[in-house]
Amino acid sequence: MPSFCAHAVPPLPALDLSGKLQARLNDALIALGRLDAISTLLPDAKLFLYSYVRKEAVMSSQIEGTYSSFSDLMLYEMDGLPGVPIDDVQEVSSYVAALTLGVECIRQGHPTSFRLLTEIHQVLMTSGRGAQRGPGELRRNQVWIGGHRADEATFVPPPANQIADCRAVLEQFK
Repeated sequence: MPSFCAHAVPPLPALDLSGKLQARLNDALIALGRLDAISTLLPDAKLFLYSYVRKEAVMSSQIEGTYSSFSDLMLYEMDGLPGVPIDDVQEVSSYVAALTLGVECIRQGHPTSFRLLTEIHQVLMTSGRGAQRGPGELRRNQVWIGGHRADEATFVPPPANQIADCRAVLEQFK
């Protein structure tokens, strides 16, 4: 399977937002409106985000084979002893720190850039299995998602030698 590299934006021809796609877009906008309405009822939105970020970190880390529950993470953050290996919980805690850094930088007006992504990656990889794998650096070998080999993969991201081409596409979003 060839690797993926995004095309220029906006697409030519332009997206056709009619029919089924328009209905899905409308449903998404309604759901966002409901979420916005519910957020006004919360006594403290930061408390909701605190919990949501941790839940997302637990779920995202499971993709990589790291298993820690929400309660294990909470115990770890309160200097308690989690019920799983400490390395797993530290790795999930790094997810939280990386996401928190990214959100804070964007709130401060930093652009979504290659530099920001590498800074977030460095925080993400401070502990656990990735600590020895070049935190904050581009991977030098090809990766894929799904399958045991790249030719069996369901998705192949661009190899390192195509990153510069893809970076030009990302620069359009600044």
